[in-house]
Amino acid sequence: MPQEQYTNRDTMHSSEGPHIYKVGIYGWRKRCLYFFVLLLMILILVNLAMTIWILKVMNFTIDGMGNLRITEKGLRLEGDSEFLKPLYAKEIRSRPRNPLYLQSARNVTVNILNETKVVTRLVAGSRAIEACGKRFEVKSNSGKLLFSADDNEVVVGAERLRVLGAEGTVFPKSIETPHVRADPFKELRLESPTRSLVMEAPKGVEINAEAGSLEAMCRTDLRLESKDGEIKLDAAKIKLPRLPRGLYSSTGSRQKVFEICVCPNGRLFLSQAGAGSTCQINTSVCS
Repeated sequence: MPQEQYTNRDTMHSSEGPHIYKVGIYGWRKRCLYFFVLLLMILILVNLAMTIWILKVMNFTIDGMGNLRITEKGLRLEGDSEFLKPLYAKEIRSRPRNPLYLQSARNVTVNILNETKVVTRLVAGSRAIEACGKRFEVKSNSGKLLFSADDNEVVVGAERLRVLGAEGTVFPKSIETPHVRADPFKELRLESPTRSLVMEAPKGVEINAEAGSLEAMCRTDLRLESKDGEIKLDAAKIKLPRLPRGLYSSTGSRQKVFEICVCPNGRLFLSQAGAGSTCQINTSVCS
């Protein structure tokens, strides 16, 4: 029995031949794989060529890109630059000894914001320049205030304010100033075409023409009034050329007539006229 079992086992091994298993991709699968590998290599070469072309066109260097340079202090732009979107920066300045130009096809707007809203705005447009804020100031290089404006007042800090308009300056309301003066060899004209002109000062109003004459003309009455002081006409000659002259009439009604008397100190007073001069009778007025 054991011998028969060994014989049958040997017979079974001898009848079975060696089996060969093929491993790999053959046929149309192999050709497709080669095609995809070749296509991938072509795409890699095209991508590399495009990258090199972009680097060359954009002028990429170690320091930056094109006119844009990266420095220790920030970014530096050389030449003209165009921003299509809003620009946010802490500081913008030009190169040393070169101007800074801000150019726009419509307007240039500078906004200063806090956490909630815009507090200051400067708009430079084609028609006007607008500044919105609580206060507007213009100062000189030394820090002196030249001009300021807010809701309460407008202050001009310059030594002289000149108005070159042909029609002068129109003030719809009152104006306060310590000194009004015309340019050298030019006349000064204060005029109110339709209303009155009033000049007031708590310590006096002085009108002085050093190199010319002073004229005061009106259509109706000219009144000089001093409530607590005097009215002085200090000149070598005082003329009243257009005073009316009375004519003697024996039949006319008797009216009170006065004559003007002059004291040695220049004071004028009236004295009732008589057959002769009555100024000597009222000399107590001169004391």
